[in-house]
Amino acid sequence: MSEYNGEAKYRPKRYQSIGKLFKKRVPIVSWLPKYDADQAVSDLVAGVTVGLTVMPQGLAYATLAGLEPQYGLYSAFAGCIVYTVFGSCKDITIGPTALMSLMTYQQVVNRNADYAVLLCFLSGILQFIMGSLKLGVLIDFISIPVTVGFTSATSVIIAVSQLKGLLGLKFESSSFLDCLLKVYQNIGNYRANDTILGVTSIIILLMLRKMKDIKLLGPNGKPSKKQRTIMKGLWLLSISRNALIVVACSIISYWCYKPDSEPYVTLIGKVRSGLPPLKFPPFGTEINGIAVSFIDMCWDLGSSIILVPVIAVLGNVAIAKAFASGNSVDATQELYCLGVCNLLGSFVSSMPVTGSFSRSAVNHASGVRTPMGGMYTGILIILSLSLLTPYFFFIPKAALAAVIISAVIFMIEYEIVKPMWKSSRKDLIPTFATFVLCLGIGVELGILVGVAINIMLLLIPSARPFLHIEMKKLRTGLDYLLVTPENSLYFPAVDFMRAKTDRAAVKMGQSKLPVVVDCKHILDADFTAAKGIAGLIMDFKRRKQPLCFYNPRISVLAVLQGVCVDEIVHCFTYDELEHTLNDINSSGNPAELKDIVHTSSEQSHETPLLNRRQH
Repeated sequence: MSEYNGEAKYRPKRYQSIGKLFKKRVPIVSWLPKYDADQAVSDLVAGVTVGLTVMPQGLAYATLAGLEPQYGLYSAFAGCIVYTVFGSCKDITIGPTALMSLMTYQQVVNRNADYAVLLCFLSGILQFIMGSLKLGVLIDFISIPVTVGFTSATSVIIAVSQLKGLLGLKFESSSFLDCLLKVYQNIGNYRANDTILGVTSIIILLMLRKMKDIKLLGPNGKPSKKQRTIMKGLWLLSISRNALIVVACSIISYWCYKPDSEPYVTLIGKVRSGLPPLKFPPFGTEINGIAVSFIDMCWDLGSSIILVPVIAVLGNVAIAKAFASGNSVDATQELYCLGVCNLLGSFVSSMPVTGSFSRSAVNHASGVRTPMGGMYTGILIILSLSLLTPYFFFIPKAALAAVIISAVIFMIEYEIVKPMWKSSRKDLIPTFATFVLCLGIGVELGILVGVAINIMLLLIPSARPFLHIEMKKLRTGLDYLLVTPENSLYFPAVDFMRAKTDRAAVKMGQSKLPVVVDCKHILDADFTAAKGIAGLIMDFKRRKQPLCFYNPRISVLAVLQGVCVDEIVHCFTYDELEHTLNDINSSGNPAELKDIVHTSSEQSHETPLLNRRQH
């Protein structure tokens, strides 16, 4: 009976913890029971507004990725709907982005769409595994300087890649430099109608973008009701600019279209109507009549299997933090959610997706109240696939190129260079290195090298710590040499510190003055460092020159004593240091330094040290 009662007491706790975990990982169960009509109206307005934005962007980003236009819409609806269930930030909208499209293009070029869908599936798997293992910390290794260089470089690459559609040129390119070369070689074949339409579209888009910033004020310094209505209309016009331009250009091309003659502008062409078939991702494909196995496809995808999901999570978490209003962001939940979005999206022929900052900003500005706004966006995309695809035929490629260019040029973060120059100039090294390498050798290798350079800059202080060396004088008038390392002691730094301390002891200390190593900045040490300190002690003993360690941490002292046994002389307070150096000076026998131990040190610090060793 007692066992039953004990089990009964335990069972609710277990169920309670499972319930909390379920609510944490499936947030919709927390907010859906409180969902009301006011929230539904706000979410509907925001969802439709985002849907009008994502439709032209989805078509444009699919062509940027080297895929047929409908793949952009396939990618747009799945992520939005899934994020409604698993998302933790109400403002984020999941779907195709310029960055994901560019990284997908590099895997699809000279291949087929199966590679994009498989990359989406593998990205989801990896993101889900990272979430399960709580590996969101890995994202922290991609610093802001590397991210700035990477984002700016990809923006330039994307803008240049759209020159082909903007000028009405026809060629295939495999890299940024190759695209520039092909544009230069084919510039004489540009189509005037495409160029005029594309440039005009960019100008109008930039003008419409500024309309949302127009402020109207009345005589009292506040906008009247009519002025607020006008500003709301200007804002709505501004955020709908992509859809308006695409619709206007499509109407113009429709009026000018003659079935028996060449179109006045290059059109996007036929878009497959209807929803994508629900099927497993392709675990094999065929290219030019040659069968390609799953392993070969993974081999072809290479490092993008890791980089694409990591970059996607990095962007998604950054957007979540931007709209969190000071609240903490659960990076693990974002990993889970994005993993599910890509995993399930691959079953409806989606390419890799992540959060879109521009569409999330539109969602936020539209007054979204809950993640349900993504559901309305997804439904609108599904309806457009079912009803509007015949009309997509008349969308000019130059208009889509204008939409992409006008969006990505604002992602080039040139303004951050000035504050970085003022605050930390060394951070410009990984920024410019990542930027140049992404342009020159490709975004995957560029970001890997950028991260490596950044890590090297972090490791250099550990390998070559700054040593502050100065002559000091006790209150009794005794001179000594104070050496203060500015970093912890690890194996790359120990030989450097040993050599520099020895050299200072011989030159400045004349091989006889006591040398005191101030350990206040040494937070940790390893076995190799302890062996190096033991060697340093032996160097001083051979010269019969006193060496003392001042104010070491208990944990550091334990590591050093594990190798140096009782040969290390240490003091924890200035009074102890003064007594120790005076005793050394009066004894005149530095060889017996190990016998100089003060009662205050033993009483104050021996017990914690023994406790640490027992644990």
